[in-house]
Amino acid sequence: MAVTAITPDYQGFALDQKAHYGDSMLLYIGWDEHLLFCSAKAFLVQADMTVAAMIQQLMPAGFAQHPDFEHIEWSKVQWNLNGEAIELNPEDTLGAKGFDHKSLLRFKTPGLNGYKGTGV
Repeated sequence: MAVTAITPDYQGFALDQKAHYGDSMLLYIGWDEHLLFCSAKAFLVQADMTVAAMIQQLMPAGFAQHPDFEHIEWSKVQWNLNGEAIELNPEDTLGAKGFDHKSLLRFKTPGLNGYKGTGV
């Protein structure tokens, strides 16, 4: 059976467009070398959220169930935003650092490489 493209008369629209989120935006966050989380997690955030608030509020909600979480040294975390290395300071706001709707933030925790070093 051949795969067919969407017909030219298709009337649907993407529900995750920025226009549907008002002042909020989706932020995807993934933890490298921690495959207990099989994909990045989605969070609804505001552009004026600080990095400190993100770490204190979002990160535990998404990742605290991993045994490595309590050992994270946040000052040593390596951040990657939309495929580019980025430096984040606690007082930075997400909007000022270039976060936008459906950005992907990945973080790596040197010395913490998953459950018992297995990447899980």
